[in-house]
Amino acid sequence: MEDPNLEANRQDKKSFIQKVKSVGPGAIIAASFIGPGTVTTSTQAGASFGYALIWAVLFSILATIVLQEMSARLGIISKKGLAEAARDQFNHPAIKYPIIGFIIMAIYVGCTAYMSGDLRGTSLGLEALTGVSINIIGPIVGILILLLGLSGSYKLIEKLMVFFVVLMSIIFITTMFIAQPDIGGVLSGMFVPSIPVGSIITIIALIGTTVVPYNLFIHSSSVQERWSRPEQLKDSRRDIYFSIGVGGLITIAIVITSGTLMRGVEVGSVIDLAIQLEPLLGGFAESFLAIGIFSAGFSSATASALGAAITVSSMLKWENGMKNWKFKAVFSSVIIIGILSFVFRFEPLDVLLFAQALNGILLPSIAILLIVIMNNKKLLGSYANSTIINIIGIVVVVICTGLGIYSLVTAIQGFIG
Repeated sequence: MEDPNLEANRQDKKSFIQKVKSVGPGAIIAASFIGPGTVTTSTQAGASFGYALIWAVLFSILATIVLQEMSARLGIISKKGLAEAARDQFNHPAIKYPIIGFIIMAIYVGCTAYMSGDLRGTSLGLEALTGVSINIIGPIVGILILLLGLSGSYKLIEKLMVFFVVLMSIIFITTMFIAQPDIGGVLSGMFVPSIPVGSIITIIALIGTTVVPYNLFIHSSSVQERWSRPEQLKDSRRDIYFSIGVGGLITIAIVITSGTLMRGVEVGSVIDLAIQLEPLLGGFAESFLAIGIFSAGFSSATASALGAAITVSSMLKWENGMKNWKFKAVFSSVIIIGILSFVFRFEPLDVLLFAQALNGILLPSIAILLIVIMNNKKLLGSYANSTIINIIGIVVVVICTGLGIYSLVTAIQGFIG
């Protein structure tokens, strides 16, 4: 007779493997928000304010988990992406079509505006590794991402994103431990919120680079590639908690490392962090960090193009997902515009300010729209939002709205200035 303990161990091992295999769509979201902007902003936050703003990262991660769980639940239960559900939520043309037009424009412009920056961040890492100029590397990276999208393979993109999240975890969390931070200071910065003088813009940036509107569209569609039954919601939630939690840990690790080693140092580039790591890692420091920066840039750039394509195709009800030539055309156009902006060193300040203004409106608008849809019992039945989830969601929306208004005002001042 087989030993019951052996059978139990086998089941535990099988269960663990199944849990690991459930990681996927959430990793795309994590890889998306840990881009060059997040890495740079986190480095600046630590260098300028030490551990004081870790709470803002923690809030942004909790807010992301709440919103992404709703998005994933919508996709699995309704078999609709957020864009499609938003289109079907309203019947009156005077409401429906302005919403469709605004979302398409805002998501596409936002993703396109930041693509050049993502390519620059990716190239910066490779330049540090190879010594080859970013002017050569940037277009090559863009073409690689373009080919990845044209492959039409969701599974390939998912596996690549999982790989990058693992790689970034190893690099940035390792550097945090090597830096030997003050644990008391870290805990204080995490659980005792404070707003140091001059930190409000950094707080908005930390939250804005984590709670990303187009990720809600990506997630509601990508979960359908993996799960299709209500009983699989547990797997989806496990994926969300783990993947986004790891993404948040990476961001916090960067803040802690820079807060430990760079306090008071003016950050010109995230590569500056490598200088502070040299006494601990030697000549290996720059290469070690460069791999992390490359991973952040490549994954974020891929997700930007993916987010734009998923949103537009869902809103316009194009079928066959990533295999549809129109989907590939939108994906390609975002990449191509990014490459051209990079090659010609086009710094579209007005476009970036416009994208910032749109994002200031878009994030709370999309969050409100998501909550409205998640209370549609005809669509979701017993899987609609509970009262507790609604309350948490509303709190997140109120905070994001306040930050969005501030961001909008800042952008308008930039236009006027």
